[in-house]
Amino acid sequence: MNLNQNNTPLFDALNQFYRNDPISFHVPGHKSGKIFEKYAREFFDAILPLDLTELPGLDDLHGAGGVIDEAQKLAAAYFGADQTHFLVGGSTAGNLAMILSVCAAGDKIVVQRNCHKSIFNGLELSGAKPIFMAPAFDNSVNRYTAPDIKTIKMVLQQHPNAKAVVLTHPDYFGQSFGIEEMINLIHEYDIPVLIDEAHGVHFSSSTMFPESALTHGADAVVQSAHKLAPAMTMGAFLHVQSERLSNSRIHHYLQMIQSSSPSYPIMASLDLARSFLANLTEHEMALIMKSTRDVREILDSSESWDVLPADDPLKIVLEAKPGITGGMIAELFGQEGILPEFSTNYQVLFIHGLAPFEAVKRLKKVIRQIDAQLKNQRNHDIMNVDNLFTEQLTELDLDYSTMSRMSRYQLAQIPLEEAEGYIAAEAITPYPPGIPFIMKGERINRIHIRAVKELAQKGVHMQHFDINDGINVFLASNQR
Repeated sequence: MNLNQNNTPLFDALNQFYRNDPISFHVPGHKSGKIFEKYAREFFDAILPLDLTELPGLDDLHGAGGVIDEAQKLAAAYFGADQTHFLVGGSTAGNLAMILSVCAAGDKIVVQRNCHKSIFNGLELSGAKPIFMAPAFDNSVNRYTAPDIKTIKMVLQQHPNAKAVVLTHPDYFGQSFGIEEMINLIHEYDIPVLIDEAHGVHFSSSTMFPESALTHGADAVVQSAHKLAPAMTMGAFLHVQSERLSNSRIHHYLQMIQSSSPSYPIMASLDLARSFLANLTEHEMALIMKSTRDVREILDSSESWDVLPADDPLKIVLEAKPGITGGMIAELFGQEGILPEFSTNYQVLFIHGLAPFEAVKRLKKVIRQIDAQLKNQRNHDIMNVDNLFTEQLTELDLDYSTMSRMSRYQLAQIPLEEAEGYIAAEAITPYPPGIPFIMKGERINRIHIRAVKELAQKGVHMQHFDINDGINVFLASNQR
């Protein structure tokens, strides 16, 4: 097979299929765009002809042997993996498949505490027994990042029979850490390392970015192509490069998790995104890097926030000055049509794309306007969050197996103010970034209650949770 990274076999096959103008007696029901709401045609006309199904010459994701197989092999070659799987359910699908492939009910698995909610969902589906590692608080960026190497040594010494270790690299804000040292240490115990690298798909495109965990021997790595590469939403990769894992088991669970009718436009966008990354020139990358520096300098001209350091130059993090919140800053930018990725109590994340930024004058003008608006509004207290994780290693107070056997009569919804000491029957997850603040099966404490109330008061969106209705807990779980 020709592994020329200029090739886009899946997209080319779809394009040729469309140009042959076949008569459709097959799904989908829009019949290559011929049946569709007229008022929406201008938005969908260009993509619907490529929204096809498993037809002759178009291969099958769940039994790939043609153009999808070629596209996946090109991706594996570019990223440096043994196998690459296309994901049409985002990194979520890859995280679920990774965990299910290594864990059965009751198996120990070591997990970074501040990981994405899809990791927790995989743990619950598998019935595994997670050992959670607390992340360290990084004073240089004023937030929790990743567990330190001492914590990893401790957990490996105490749980050498763990089935896997799950880490997030980089964090949502583009912060990297000593991933090579961690992987090497974990491999000394012959334990596979599973990495949620949702925000690192572009790392392989230039030495100006941090190195991917793939480079350092991680056994499986999930990357959200749609986050930083030009791919459609829900497009992601799962890379495997290890004899510690069974690729056939991963494939088995991907068939269970992902649709039997995967989106061809999403898969084609993965094919194109890989080619885009592989063919970025040094000149193009230099222009992108100059643009990131320019945008960072413009944002740093404000009197209302500081710009924090970031390992990934595409991530630009603002930290609000005392008395100002991240939510206030994000809201004011949004009112002017400039939309950051998300905000916390005191930080705002901007993601620079893989192309030079052009709206420089507009950005400068908006910053001046925001500074003027915030000048006399510095009267908000900022929540202290550097004491959220007081124990290095923790386990759930109720395991998933026990929780699954509890009936609805053992559940109750109570006001948040009364929940201290109870065990949560649902996760409380601010989104973005999708990291559960309170885990299902975790005992609720005073810090949880205070922080969740403050987040809700500041308008932070909580998935699957309405603070006004209370929180679901397990009855009698307040008895220690």
